[in-house]
Amino acid sequence: MSASAARRAQGRSYGAERTLTSLVGVLGVLAGAGALVVGMGWLGQFRGHRPVLDPIAVGWLGDHALYARIGAVVLGVLLLVFGLWWFFRSLRPERRPDLKLDETIGAELTVTAGALAGAVQTDAESVDGVTRARVRSVGTVADPALRITLWLAEGTEVRRVWEDLDAYVLTRARESLGVETLPTAVRLELDTTGPARVR
Repeated sequence: MSASAARRAQGRSYGAERTLTSLVGVLGVLAGAGALVVGMGWLGQFRGHRPVLDPIAVGWLGDHALYARIGAVVLGVLLLVFGLWWFFRSLRPERRPDLKLDETIGAELTVTAGALAGAVQTDAESVDGVTRARVRSVGTVADPALRITLWLAEGTEVRRVWEDLDAYVLTRARESLGVETLPTAVRLELDTTGPARVR
């Protein structure tokens, strides 16, 4: 069982979003620290009293206004494209891969993500004490994983449900798919409207 598959079973990964946010934060901190160092005069009083927009840079931009405008437009378009790509990437649904059990030409056998989730959900709902279940197939074709939410009836013994889930539902799923490991994240909920306690 790979660590990445186990993490995907627990929840959708936002590693890329966190990395980008961290990089932007680090750049902001470095820029602020640099401005503070220059403003305090630690790099020389003359440099600390110079305007924010360096006159030499402003003069160069004035002498090359056309190239500066073209560069600004190109940079703006690139940032817009990158922002839109990142926006739609963050909103895209989580992948639910189909599992290819046999790729032999003429005898292909593929289990769709919906079929796998439906079969596991049916088995999970047959466990005594489980009133309803929701199953989602996640991960990749190479490393499939499951995310299961179970709603338990009042007075249900959690330990017994867990044992039945592992011994019957998940074992059957692994045997059907022909895999030794199937990372699964399980969430338990109490299916009741009044106060109750699950043992």
